[in-house]
Amino acid sequence: VGPWQVPVADCAVTATSFDVYTGEAMAMGERTPLALLDAPASGRMAIGETLTNLAASRIDKLSDIKLSANWMSAAGHPGEDARLYDTVKAVGMELCPELGITIPVGKDSMSMKTKWSEEGVEKSVTSPLSLIITGFAPVTDIRKTLTPQLRMDKGETDLILVDLGRGKNRMGASILAQTYGKIAAQAPDVDDAEDLKAFFAVIQGLNEDGHLLAYHDRSDGGLITTVLEMAFAGHCGLDLQLDPLTDDKAEVPAILFNEELGAVIQVRQDATPDVLAQFSAAGLGEECVAVIGKPVNNAEVSVSLNGEVLFDDDRRMLQRQWAETSYQIQRLRDNADCADQEFDLLLEEDNPGLSVKLGYDVDDDIAAPYIKKGVRPQVAILREQGVNGQVEMAAAFDRAGFAAIDVHMSDILAGRVDFEAFKGLVACGGFSYGDVLGAGEGWAKSALFNSRARDAFQAFFERTDSFALGVCNGCQMMSNLHELIPGTEYWPHFVRNRSEQFEARVAMVEVQKSNSIFLDGMAGSRMPIAIAHGEGHAEFASEEALLEADVSGCVALRYVDNHGRVTEAYPANPNGSPRGITGLTSRDGRVTIMMPHPERVFRAVQNSWRPDDWQEDAALMRMFRNARAWVN
Repeated sequence: VGPWQVPVADCAVTATSFDVYTGEAMAMGERTPLALLDAPASGRMAIGETLTNLAASRIDKLSDIKLSANWMSAAGHPGEDARLYDTVKAVGMELCPELGITIPVGKDSMSMKTKWSEEGVEKSVTSPLSLIITGFAPVTDIRKTLTPQLRMDKGETDLILVDLGRGKNRMGASILAQTYGKIAAQAPDVDDAEDLKAFFAVIQGLNEDGHLLAYHDRSDGGLITTVLEMAFAGHCGLDLQLDPLTDDKAEVPAILFNEELGAVIQVRQDATPDVLAQFSAAGLGEECVAVIGKPVNNAEVSVSLNGEVLFDDDRRMLQRQWAETSYQIQRLRDNADCADQEFDLLLEEDNPGLSVKLGYDVDDDIAAPYIKKGVRPQVAILREQGVNGQVEMAAAFDRAGFAAIDVHMSDILAGRVDFEAFKGLVACGGFSYGDVLGAGEGWAKSALFNSRARDAFQAFFERTDSFALGVCNGCQMMSNLHELIPGTEYWPHFVRNRSEQFEARVAMVEVQKSNSIFLDGMAGSRMPIAIAHGEGHAEFASEEALLEADVSGCVALRYVDNHGRVTEAYPANPNGSPRGITGLTSRDGRVTIMMPHPERVFRAVQNSWRPDDWQEDAALMRMFRNARAWVN
């Protein structure tokens, strides 16, 4: 989430369709280690964690949430059947009815014990009872989804802890206890369903009123992990004051590391009294809610009690510790140099994060005059087995004023459809033929080695009134059709990412000066874009071909870092392509290919981060409208 794309979101939110702001939210909860102490408590806490995660989305009422329960138990093992029964009763017959929610679906695995013999010795491993909860709910407005990113551009703000454990600070099975090889004595629990209901209702009301700038639920790692993750997402420091929570230094570890239910919210200081009053009116008063500090505009993280600084460190160092395990795994599994580059990026205090620099008005609908005429040119949204990006692509072209027609390669091969009636042809992203013949190559060969299809593609590309776009898998496919496309003799083909992994993330691109009809008037603009590919590294036939493509105006898009500099460094350049090249066009500009996915970010709400002043359209909607304007 946020400009620095830190993976700390509480829930996943999708839109119902491409022209509304309603949607669906999904989140999970699990507290399996608690079952070693108190199995029913572990079940209740799994549900509680799911609900505090879902609270980050704008849900009308708690009863809208539906749960799926995944039960795992070593049935028949001494004591486990009783624990399973007690937990099912606690969850299904007590807590959920009290909350007014249901569990209509689920699954179970009742064989969570394994036995084997090793050198004549009988051995076994038995897993504790585990309940994994997945929660789903309709969302009334996806634009109001909250994230943990602390906002430093909203004036003076406060951080408020909502402690549904009411100061009990139970440490049972916490990460801190496990770190010391302990399990502790008492498990956190959902003591009062009414508190959880009140919490959810107040958070939804504050969200609707625009009071909440950031939200993060308290879970694994406790309060200190919660606020640190918010600081990581906000690229800022913290000034935490624990005085409202205790005056005893001995209680500080339990306060910082207990994993009771709750959340931390960021609000403007002038709204703090109203926010506290709303919690108090809902029965969550001083025992539950307290102002615990504020974010600061530097990298310092400090924790104080009674004027004494108990902890002081640099956010960058703390974030590297937080990411250390993932980094070491990545270094062993992936390209070690890429892992090092991404890990070292955490040290850059002057990293501005994602940004937008446009040479045009994002709200200017240049296709509107043509749409008003009522003429909708046909564009073929081409797909093959394994392709999965056709729906988003069709939606983008439809919004730009085209009639998007679903065309399958089998239609072309069988002669049921040709391209004569189409002004545009778009090859979409996905995994055609499972990429087993190379990325996009199987798809391309199905056209090249079938005379009917080859003739149809060649005739289309040779027309002067047609245009084509290839995205991701479609980019790979079209690059392999370059012999049929005039003016593409220097195009590369695409091979495995330098990172050696499938990359699904947000990257920054800069539009280059080229003849691409899609990028007309956009040269010099920079914006974030979604990428999702395993083979996106542009491999040119020779250094001479790379140079010729670069100087001939065929390069249409390049990856840039957060400072706007063209880069080959990971992760700003997720595939390591030379000179940051990620999009190219034919010499006349009618055919454009690119590895990133503009169709996944043409609406403002599709972007995981966007400027506050974006309303409905995002930066790359201009691409599709440019095509509509070109047709006329």
